[in-house]
Amino acid sequence: MPTKTVQIPTADGQADAFAAFPDRGERHPGVLLYMDAFGVRPVLEEMARELAGHGYYVLVPNVFYRHGPAPVVELPEHIGAEVRPAVFAQLMPLMEAHTAELALRDADAYLRFLTAQPEVGAGPVATIGYCMGAVLAMRTATAHPDQVAAVAGFHPGRLVTDAPDSPHRLIPGLTAQVHLGLAENDLSSEAIRELNQALDTAGVDYTTEIYPGSVHGFTMSDTDAFNASALQHHWDRLLPLLDRTLANS
Repeated sequence: MPTKTVQIPTADGQADAFAAFPDRGERHPGVLLYMDAFGVRPVLEEMARELAGHGYYVLVPNVFYRHGPAPVVELPEHIGAEVRPAVFAQLMPLMEAHTAELALRDADAYLRFLTAQPEVGAGPVATIGYCMGAVLAMRTATAHPDQVAAVAGFHPGRLVTDAPDSPHRLIPGLTAQVHLGLAENDLSSEAIRELNQALDTAGVDYTTEIYPGSVHGFTMSDTDAFNASALQHHWDRLLPLLDRTLANS
């Protein structure tokens, strides 16, 4: 499986990114994979390889590139409860600095780079994300309805807030098919109801699903939150979504 580190030109510099794609000459549908707060690291690179094995060109940008190349924050091999507070103390300023305005500016650059790759087909792409990356995937999909045919978010961050630019308020601009895989503690029942109502009103083809027995971060095998059956359930939902929306890309 070919992989490489690439540099994405952005309005604010160069974003380093991990790319994985099939070892075949033809062109493949593009997938923009947004990291969780812990950043681009082996577990996400392995997920990108897995997706590439199913026939996709997968681009995983370092969202925190303004603060340095990945890994921006040094991480232990396993992010357990004992180190989590110290790690998040370093990550919180980076997360807070990554405003919606910056995220949308970066999304333009990421999509421009992804669709320009010689291995990527001319059709629509998918955006997927984990934790904070799920919010970025939704923002990208709503801002680029002509390009994004599928959006998937797993153990998402703040999809429903009081802010005027809360992701759920932007759903009227969404044309992609959507799957949201929630941990049991991710969103309140009121927030889920508000999110689903926005999706229904916009006529979006979507599923929101609470993965049983899961906690926030369940896909990430380098954390205490990891749940192997929930990770498999995530693949069982994600791969058919990509297949039916990007098959002809």
